[in-house]
Amino acid sequence: MTNDQYLTVSALTQYIKRKFDVDPYLHRVYVVGEISNFRLRVNGHQYFSIKDEQAKINVIMFKSAFAKVKFQPEEGMRVIVSGRISVYPGNGSYQLYVDSMQPDGVGALYQAYEQLKAKLDKEGLFKAPKQAIPRFPKKIAVVTSRSGAVIRDIITTVKRRYPIVQLVLFPVAVQGNEAAPNIAAQIKFINTLPDFDTIILGRGGGSIEDLWPFNEEVVARAIFESRIPTISSVGHETDTTIADLVADVRAATPTAAAELATPVLTDILTDLQKTELRVINAFKNILKIKQQQARQLENSYIFQEPQRLYEGYVQNVDQLTERLRNAQKQYLADRSAELVKLQHRLLVNNPQNQVDLATQKVGYLREQLLSVITRRFTQSQTQMQKLVAALDNLSPLRIMSRGYTYVTKDEQVVNSVEKLSVNDAIKLNFSDGSADAIIKTINNEEK
Repeated sequence: MTNDQYLTVSALTQYIKRKFDVDPYLHRVYVVGEISNFRLRVNGHQYFSIKDEQAKINVIMFKSAFAKVKFQPEEGMRVIVSGRISVYPGNGSYQLYVDSMQPDGVGALYQAYEQLKAKLDKEGLFKAPKQAIPRFPKKIAVVTSRSGAVIRDIITTVKRRYPIVQLVLFPVAVQGNEAAPNIAAQIKFINTLPDFDTIILGRGGGSIEDLWPFNEEVVARAIFESRIPTISSVGHETDTTIADLVADVRAATPTAAAELATPVLTDILTDLQKTELRVINAFKNILKIKQQQARQLENSYIFQEPQRLYEGYVQNVDQLTERLRNAQKQYLADRSAELVKLQHRLLVNNPQNQVDLATQKVGYLREQLLSVITRRFTQSQTQMQKLVAALDNLSPLRIMSRGYTYVTKDEQVVNSVEKLSVNDAIKLNFSDGSADAIIKTINNEEK
């Protein structure tokens, strides 16, 4: 066999793929099984498997097809799918390209309804505090179909009960794929407008498919975020939509919604008349009581003898005046006594007295100082005389007066013959004078 007879992998795969694509039995298949290996890819294509007890097939569901699924697929959920079988050339495996899917045994819409209901309930949209419906509305917005029994029933009921209110219709499609976004957009738009007191969201009865726009999450969140109270009247009394659960008030029928949104004008007028009568009677009673009180005041002593009104005040003024005078006298007496005490303290502490005492003390101290100085001078004088006498006794002059003299040479005292030489000029100092002399001879005495 030559190499030309061998097929490439790509050629073989393309051949098998073509066989799958042209087979009329594989162009549209319906499969029931359990979801396996499912992981939600937000805003993307979904890849998972469908299996039974003995086999498994890979599944791809493109974004456009998956957007039409009304429920949330889950691992292990049994579903019915339809699509085509083809081969993916990249790995040569065949797979099921699904274009529709619904739960097996439970309707897809019901499954989606229960899943969204559980999700919103977990988020608290159903249990959040509800807004009160205004008792006397001036302007009501009605979100429903332009042509239908709902708007006619609402108009008829409102005209009969409360014709002074203004009804404004915001027409929407109430079924179909575009209905839910249209309803949500109208609710948000109404919230941007002023003066609206209430929103009535209405639709007639129908199947779950017909009512499905009111089970969409976008409508539920628009109702929840509305600052204007919303009344939901969707379907018959036995129908309960997500919109009914989120709305501030649920009405069984459009007529009931109109009744909940408006009071009965005749009842209000009757109540006003009764209230007016009660006010008039109450005013008359109050006026009668006030007139009686006025007559009693006219006959009271205050108006008969008005001076009695202030007699007590005059007496109080007199008493307070007397108390003030006594207080002033006592205050002056206390201040005078305090002044006398201060004068006495000032007299005792007069600086002149202190100066006189200090002067006397200075004179006394001066006398003592002079006495001490005189005594000390006398003592010193006597002591000095004794010292002079003692000094005089030790004076060389006194010794010299007894015939002693001392020799000086060049004004230096000579106390030894060794300091003298023959022919030296010397001076002999006596007690009464001196005499010059010349050394003739020097005699040394042996020691």
